[in-house]
Amino acid sequence: MANHDFTGLEEQLNIERRKVDVGNVSFSVREIVRMFEENELSIAPSYQRKYRWPAKVASAFIESMFLGLPIPPIFVATNDNFQWEVVDGLQRVSTLISFLSDDPESLERIGRKEPLKLVDLAKLSQLNGTTFGDLPVSLQRYFSRQPLQLVSLTDKSDKLVRFDLFERLNSGAISLTPQEVRSAVYQGKFIDFVEERAATPHFSSLLKLKELDQSDGTAAEQVLKFFAYKNYRDNFKGAVAGFLNKYTDEASQSFDYLNESRVFDATFSFLSETMNGGPFLRSSTSVTPLVHFEAVAVAVAELLEEGKKPVAPDSDWMHDSELVTASTGGTNTRSMLTRRITRARELFSSND
Repeated sequence: MANHDFTGLEEQLNIERRKVDVGNVSFSVREIVRMFEENELSIAPSYQRKYRWPAKVASAFIESMFLGLPIPPIFVATNDNFQWEVVDGLQRVSTLISFLSDDPESLERIGRKEPLKLVDLAKLSQLNGTTFGDLPVSLQRYFSRQPLQLVSLTDKSDKLVRFDLFERLNSGAISLTPQEVRSAVYQGKFIDFVEERAATPHFSSLLKLKELDQSDGTAAEQVLKFFAYKNYRDNFKGAVAGFLNKYTDEASQSFDYLNESRVFDATFSFLSETMNGGPFLRSSTSVTPLVHFEAVAVAVAELLEEGKKPVAPDSDWMHDSELVTASTGGTNTRSMLTRRITRARELFSSND
């Protein structure tokens, strides 16, 4: 039997537990829908885009609620405005909204144009083809009063703990990317700024992504990496997600929006011109090599911030062996990050 040293484990456990503050409460189905309609319960935009339950699956969930079957709790987190944000339970909450709500705006917020019509029910077959509004008042009351448990991570829990909770619970069939989780956890002015920059013409023209990556936060994450590697890379130790979380947390509290916006626009305007308005691609790639792309962008931005004018290299710089080598393979180390940005600076620096 292996010998394990548990010295200090209890202290470590106590420290980590103090970062988490959780409450448990039960609400009726109607109350949950009402809270959503009145913006007391929030589904982050990145989560709204992920409501994918087909009518058959959604109907089966409604049937389970009618039958009083055990339903897993909904996990929520309290944000800075004291709203509850859905962490885990998007499909269930959205299905309840789609069934009970007759508010067009609420339905639109979860990507539906009309209320859910039940289909393919096996146990309660007489409900097939009906909406909530079709039901007798007695059944409407019965369903509306069905309870659901909510587990809430309070505002006393720090943002890094909240991100960890999102990640641990993010195990559904349609999971979120780290940036989509980040957008939900840190939503606010800085995240809005990052997502707006991702949609700017020069930046978006440079970024050619796989179809699956075009709506999953990848573009916004590239903007975030640009600012993080430019402003915060002394803190990079190889764990990208944690590094970006810490930077987002700090930038959400203090960020020079005016100056950073100018640098961003100048950087990607220059790169767009360098690429003749086309995407950032090597001859051997069909999508943008992101590590290569972010290193070049950071290098150009740093030159601009130093008052230097970046110059597009005359050579076939996209295939520069040093830059490509430092941008491929095991790239998530501080030394490799420094190596590729340094090489990109050399390539874009004037020889004057």
